[in-house]
Amino acid sequence: MDFISGLFGYVIPFIFVLSLVVFIHEMGHFLVARWFGVIVEQFSIGFGREIVGWTDKNNTRWKIGWLPLGGYVKFLGDENAASTPDKEALSQLPEEIRKDCFQFKPLHARAAVVAAGPVANFLLAIVIFAFMYSVIGQSVTAPRVDEVQPGGAAAEAGFMPGDLVVSIDGSEIASFNDMQRIVSTSPERVLAFTVERDGSLVDLEVIPQLREITDRFGNTQSIGLIGLTRKNAEGDITTVRYNPAAAVWKGVEETGFIISTTMTYLGDIIVGRQDADQLGGPLRIAQVSGQVATLGLIALLNLAAILSVSIGLLNLFPVPMLDGGHLLYYAAEAVRGEPLGEKAQEYGFRIGLAAVMSLMLFATWNDLVHLRVFDYIGSVFS
Repeated sequence: MDFISGLFGYVIPFIFVLSLVVFIHEMGHFLVARWFGVIVEQFSIGFGREIVGWTDKNNTRWKIGWLPLGGYVKFLGDENAASTPDKEALSQLPEEIRKDCFQFKPLHARAAVVAAGPVANFLLAIVIFAFMYSVIGQSVTAPRVDEVQPGGAAAEAGFMPGDLVVSIDGSEIASFNDMQRIVSTSPERVLAFTVERDGSLVDLEVIPQLREITDRFGNTQSIGLIGLTRKNAEGDITTVRYNPAAAVWKGVEETGFIISTTMTYLGDIIVGRQDADQLGGPLRIAQVSGQVATLGLIALLNLAAILSVSIGLLNLFPVPMLDGGHLLYYAAEAVRGEPLGEKAQEYGFRIGLAAVMSLMLFATWNDLVHLRVFDYIGSVFS
């Protein structure tokens, strides 16, 4: 019974979310590659031994691997799933085949193929967000302050009950949720509020305090809080549905917000403002997928959109092995007028592999601590 509940509660939502995001990412690479006439040998969702697959009329092998933790598109002349060039195989290609090989395509074509994966992830997120804004709608509550908690950051800054938040750092605030999102992702950072009070505008500065909270599923996370409360009376919450054009723009804004908050969080880790324990790996994604799935398909799609942005952004980091690393090589090639030397590329891929493996180990360690696996093991042997 436990196995069945675990399968439907965590494994299937996890595979659905991750496979959707990976499929769109790899499809971006595939479509642009085919547009430039590149021969694609394999399109795989999952790694390892093939579970099921078929070959299309262009001799591309479409397959599903048994390990659902990613995917890849393998071009003719690639040595592996990371698109490392196979020098020996490339040297033996007939001249008439070389023109259809990724490695011999012009620089702009190779860069477009590589960038298409992360771009597809961002587009997937925009489409999902736009769907939700236009069909489901957005719940909006006026950003009015009903209570100011004594001793909190807002009380020290001079907030008063009845204040209506107009803007934060110059950005217009349309709902209480908008304010909460900015505050929660800006701990220990000065925020410039403008509030409307008795018909006048008042400027206030507040620094959200980093606090640990527990969500409805029992997960703990550290966010910024300032101690403001909103009491929702009947009729306070309205649902706004946007027309398609406005919904797409809202989707773009939402995607940009996720990117900016992610980069801010990573910057905070580097300067020591926040801990890195919020970084999660596959186990955390599986756990969150299972929890979110209990809220319904729309919530799961929202999670897929957030994860899609994260994976697209991660792949743009200038680390060899990732798409951003390839783009870094191409930028160097554009500047030099010729590709980097084989040794430089080889060492770069090794360093990139070490960096990616280290990040995965660190994220998995965080997952095990977060899931209290070590506490469980300790209790068994105590």
